[in-house]
Amino acid sequence: MNQITVTSPLLPNLDEFNEMLKEIWKSKWITNMGQFHIQLEKALCDYLKVPYISLFTNGTLPLLTALQALRITGEVITTPYSFVATTHSIWWNGCRPVFVDIEESTCGIDPEKIEAAITPKTTAIMPVHCYGKPVNMDAIQAIADKYGLKVIYDAAHAFGVEVNGESVLNRGDMSTLSFHATKVYNTLEGGALVMHDEQTKKRIDYLKNFGFAGETEVVAPGINSKMDEVRAAYGLLNLKQVDAAIEKRHLVAIKYREALRNVPGIRFFDDMPDVRHNYSYFPIFVKAEEYGKTRDQLYFEMREQGVLGRRYFFPLISTFSTYRGLPSAAPDNLPVATRIANEVICLPMHHQLTDEDIERTLNCILK
Repeated sequence: MNQITVTSPLLPNLDEFNEMLKEIWKSKWITNMGQFHIQLEKALCDYLKVPYISLFTNGTLPLLTALQALRITGEVITTPYSFVATTHSIWWNGCRPVFVDIEESTCGIDPEKIEAAITPKTTAIMPVHCYGKPVNMDAIQAIADKYGLKVIYDAAHAFGVEVNGESVLNRGDMSTLSFHATKVYNTLEGGALVMHDEQTKKRIDYLKNFGFAGETEVVAPGINSKMDEVRAAYGLLNLKQVDAAIEKRHLVAIKYREALRNVPGIRFFDDMPDVRHNYSYFPIFVKAEEYGKTRDQLYFEMREQGVLGRRYFFPLISTFSTYRGLPSAAPDNLPVATRIANEVICLPMHHQLTDEDIERTLNCILK
């Protein structure tokens, strides 16, 4: 029995990739903002409808660099319901994460809980577009404007997501993306930082290249986080097929929803009005008293059947040893996030799922 994985990487055509590799070998320019790096930044700006983008070697370094570029200090309000890189980036910059509970409707940070968490030391908010579901950006920006705070969106899940035709990446002060192999769009490993003006783009490009502004001039204490030419070439090819992959994911989501719509104790997200979704994940939430099994019982039964869902995100970041001593990490402060983390299973969701794969996955839940 084959295993059905929770995700599968989008891979470019190998013959086309080999032709681009030949160009790289011929030029002998394999890193330091070569031709494919430049082409990919331009192509992503066009595809994502953003003015400026800077490529990185993974999705964590843009988070670290955004905080550096905006000179964030003190406390940063964020969500406990995310991948650990979100909070780790705050910690690595010498700032203190302050956790705020989430909304059940999006699994994103609850704007109504943000103001109560603001102190004189608060300098920024770092929300997450969890599962690619846009958070309430208008409410978050209103709070940020009221208190003079920066907003950095962790948009690792939100590649191509739009609201009323506008990219969610254009909101806040900056947005970060992950191009990890598990994402809708990938460059093997990779990431990007989206900004709104040319001067900020220059500063980011300095920071990701040791701070060099020229051959002999270093203007900032930067690090090395540039994307190489091989991954940029891979990314250019994947950009040509990502829309088709997203549509295949959409069809999987439709089948899941049709089958699970009336199952007691199983909740899932429907599409949001006026939102272009990327169908990066398909989380379900298991209410044991209605479904008859706990989330973990179902999760391990699925694994026995070779269906590898993922409890994403469990456990909460706030429960890890580095953070659990923070006052904001107390479970009483995070009741919705704590409950959701104990209910969630992300079902297999990718462009290569067959009808048989979908049926096997659903049968685990429906039996």
